[in-house]
Amino acid sequence: MKTTATVTVHIRWLILRDVREVLAIEALSWPDPWTEDDFLACLRQRNCIGMVAEVGEKIVGYMVYEIFVSRLRLFKLAVDPQYRRRGIGQQMVDKLTSKLAGQLAGRRRTRITADVPETNMDALLFLRAHGFEATRVMRDFFETEDGIRMVYRIAAEAPSEKEDGE
Repeated sequence: MKTTATVTVHIRWLILRDVREVLAIEALSWPDPWTEDDFLACLRQRNCIGMVAEVGEKIVGYMVYEIFVSRLRLFKLAVDPQYRRRGIGQQMVDKLTSKLAGQLAGRRRTRITADVPETNMDALLFLRAHGFEATRVMRDFFETEDGIRMVYRIAAEAPSEKEDGE
């Protein structure tokens, strides 16, 4: 496997004019990509946040997550195929986990969850390599397959029985 140099990105809020570039990355990244309407419906919710990773003026990755009282839920994270394996996904995960670390004193949000199709080994291995653990199998979670709940916990947080509901 060819290794390429790490690329440093600027991560900022996703704005409306970014949607076209995000949709292009989405189409290259997922077998059942979200539509523009899917993105806009999600981002119109008060607790849903989108962020993009830029190299210069070019969007090379994005993530969409939802904010709950005690956790963040990662919906989407994708990097343009031409920029993969250069540390961009790691930088986006670091940005997301830093949102937990900033709240250590209040311990308000203590984990990040991501529900991944069981056949998406790239995503499962990526998340595991970045501190997430598989905590449960969710039968028939996706239309045609089971899902795996991946959880990232800040240090010293014990697993909780109230992991699913908010």
